[in-house]
Amino acid sequence: MLFAFTSCGSGPHGQGPRTPSIPVVQIPARDITGETGYPVRIEGIVNADVRAKIAGYITQVLVDEGARVQEGQPLFRLETRTLSEDAQAAQANVDAAQVAVDQLQPLVAKHIIGPSQLEAAKAKLAQAKADHKSITANIGYASINSPISGYVGRIPYRQGSLVDPSSPLPLTTVSNTSEVYAYFSMNEADYIDFLQHTPGGTLGEKITHFPDVKLVMANDEAYAHAGKITTVTAQVDPGTGTVSFRATFPNPEHLIAYGSSGTLLIPRLHKAAVVVPSASTYEQQGLTYAFRVLKDSTVTPVILQVADRIGNTLVVRSGLAAGDAIVAEGAGKLHDKDKIIPVPRAFSSLTDSIKPIFQ
Repeated sequence: MLFAFTSCGSGPHGQGPRTPSIPVVQIPARDITGETGYPVRIEGIVNADVRAKIAGYITQVLVDEGARVQEGQPLFRLETRTLSEDAQAAQANVDAAQVAVDQLQPLVAKHIIGPSQLEAAKAKLAQAKADHKSITANIGYASINSPISGYVGRIPYRQGSLVDPSSPLPLTTVSNTSEVYAYFSMNEADYIDFLQHTPGGTLGEKITHFPDVKLVMANDEAYAHAGKITTVTAQVDPGTGTVSFRATFPNPEHLIAYGSSGTLLIPRLHKAAVVVPSASTYEQQGLTYAFRVLKDSTVTPVILQVADRIGNTLVVRSGLAAGDAIVAEGAGKLHDKDKIIPVPRAFSSLTDSIKPIFQ
C-alpha cells in the first residue's frame, strides 16, 4: 500500500502530475483569398421567342432542336392554300377595279360624267390593292424565319399543329450563346459588405473594379473562362431581401446552354489578415475559442471574432494578433492557467493536412 501511494505522482519523486508537452503554433498575418458561392441561372445574351404572325397549320418543321441557324433562315412553314385562294380573289377585285377606272377616265375627259365618280372608282381600286397586299404579306408570314443567329431551343409544336399569334408557347426560342449571362442574387448584408470593400466612389465605378468571377458548372467542374459582373439592380427586392446581379461569361465552345445552372464564385481577399487553423480552436455556447500560450508557458482561453472561414483556416478579426502563440491541437482539453511544455509546430501542417469536405 505504501508503494502504491508513493507511485501515484507522475512527476519526479512523486511531486505531482508531469507537465504535458503540447504542440504550439505561432499565428501569422498573411494575404488570403476565399470564395463565396451563389447559385446562378444562365441565359444567352439574346433569347428570341419565335412566334407565328398568322393562324395556320404547320406543314414543315425545317430545323431540329439544338441546330445552329442564321438570321433570316426559315424554321417553319404554315399552310397557305386558303391564303392563296384569298389572294386570287383579291387580285380579281384589283383587276375589276382597274377596269372600272379605265372605263371612267375617258368619260370624265369628255365631261360625260363628273369627276366624283372617277375618284370613287380610284378609291375602290386603292382599297382592292391594299387588301391584296395584306393577303400577300400574310402568305409571306407563312414562312417563319429566325430573328437572330443562334441555337434552336425546344420545339413544342410539330407538323399538323394549329398555331396563331396567341399560342401559349412560342414555336421555339433561338438563343445567341456566344456569350452567356449568369443571374444571381446577394442578400442585403452581403451586398453592402461587397460594395464597401470595392474601390470606387459611385456604383458605376465600383462595377468596373469588381473582381473577375468563376463558374462551377452543374457537373461540379470549373468552367474554363473567367466572367465579369456587369450589372447590379441596386434595389433590394422587398419580397426576398436580395439584390440581383448579372455576370457575363464568354462561351466560345458553346459548352454552356440556355437554361443551364451552376454556382458563381466571387473571390474575397483579406490583406495582412490574422489567420488561425480551425483545428486549433473549439466552440462553446456559440463562441469560438483558442488557447493562447503566455510567456511563462501557461495557457489562457481567448474568444475569437471570426471574420471568415476559408478551408481549414479562420480569418480572425479580434482576439489574437500576429506573432501570438496558441495551442495547436487539443485546446478543448485544457484549462485556464494550465502549465505546458510548448513544442513548436508548423502552421502549414495544420492547414494543409486536413482537406475540408464542405467549403
